[in-house]
Amino acid sequence: MIRDKVEEALNGIRPALQADGGNVELVDVDEAQGIVRVQLQGACSGCPSAQITLAMGIERAIKERVPEIKQVLSV
Repeated sequence: MIRDKVEEALNGIRPALQADGGNVELVDVDEAQGIVRVQLQGACSGCPSAQITLAMGIERAIKERVPEIKQVLSV
């Protein structure tokens, strides 16, 4: 199941986010469109580097494990 694979990818990156006082929560997986929606939490919410974290960290980790995913959005 795609949602499970996405959760596994997030679990892999969570320790790095938590080390900086943040976290990420999986909000939704649109399997038909290949879109994942996540919510950045804690220090990650509102952080100036949040977009970089989302694109270079979270999105890359998810796409590596789940090639069906085309885009990761922060909500």
